[in-house]
Amino acid sequence: MDDVITPDAGKRSHANEGPVEGIMKLLPSRARLPVATAILVAALVVATALGAVPRWHRRTALAAETLDLAVPTVNVVSPRPAQATGGIALPAEVKPWTEAPLLARANGYLKRRLVDIGDHVETGQLLAEIDTPELDRELERARAQLAQAEATLGLSRITAARWTELVKTASVSEQETAEKQADLALKTAVVGSARAEVRRLEKVRSFTRVTAPFAGVVTARNVDVGDLIVAGSGRELFHLAETRRLKVYVQVPQAMARAVVPGQAAEISVPELPGRVSTAKVIRTAGAISADSRTLLVELEVDNPKGDILAGGYAQLRFVGGKTSGVLTLPANALLFRSEGPQVAIVAPDGKVELRKVKLGRDFGQSIEILEGVTANDRAMVNPSDSLVSGATVRIAAAVVADRVR
Repeated sequence: MDDVITPDAGKRSHANEGPVEGIMKLLPSRARLPVATAILVAALVVATALGAVPRWHRRTALAAETLDLAVPTVNVVSPRPAQATGGIALPAEVKPWTEAPLLARANGYLKRRLVDIGDHVETGQLLAEIDTPELDRELERARAQLAQAEATLGLSRITAARWTELVKTASVSEQETAEKQADLALKTAVVGSARAEVRRLEKVRSFTRVTAPFAGVVTARNVDVGDLIVAGSGRELFHLAETRRLKVYVQVPQAMARAVVPGQAAEISVPELPGRVSTAKVIRTAGAISADSRTLLVELEVDNPKGDILAGGYAQLRFVGGKTSGVLTLPANALLFRSEGPQVAIVAPDGKVELRKVKLGRDFGQSIEILEGVTANDRAMVNPSDSLVSGATVRIAAAVVADRVR
């Protein structure tokens, strides 16, 4: 028999029941089971859906992160022009601006010596005097012979003039007149020869006064008072050098030769003056590479007003602000060395990697010249892995902005 539901009982039971229980109470007993099953299935579906959505989000995020981590993040640098030749210190030789050995032109004995080594002298200053008694006698004899020749010439000139007048009156023959004219020409030549000999000896005698041909410092003194002086013996009396300005000679390697031009500045330093740098200037180059050393001889000048830099010494020289040869450089850690030769990993705009074979130039330690294989617009990977292959995909670090090699 069906249960009878009184109004009071329904009110009491509905006060403590939920919506589902209430609906179930209102349904006939034989319809309650399918409805409960449907509600349970729906609840399970909803719960499964609510749990699956976060898991799906997590799986999606994990897959994206895995894919992101599969693309390595790399740093890149752009090649830049090689620096001028000033980066390398070259050995140089310092020489006086002008130097000359002073030799004797007159035979005799050293009468006076007025300077010694280290003395600064001016142009035309007297350095020493030579006593030349034999030369003095030769000069006296030559002057006497000149006077004799001039006297003979005077007589010959008068005779020739008289014979010229007499031949007009046929008092003398033309042959005799011609002979007198020839004798006059001969005597004139003798006088000229005697006069030339006197001038020669006077010039030689002027060399008894040894003077400075230019302003400088006496760097050598090889004679003293009383020494026998023999002209033409090759014995050096003094050695004079101008050291207020200096010449600097440097052998520039062939790879750097085109970067050196006249007027270019350079810095010079010497070991005995640590920390001091002087400025030099290129004045000329040899214009050809030496076949022996494959270097270019370059001459520079440097002012030395106080004489601090000693001529004849060794120096270190660096060129400043020279023109570059268009060669690019990359850091040493951007290179791959494999059996195929040195390579560089170039990153394209789409992130693809291209391995390029390059030709290396000079090694500066932290950077290396790249003669062929890259351009200034390329982006080279820094510290590429040994397993890197062409076509691989990479991502450039956001914080890296095409570093320039210093």
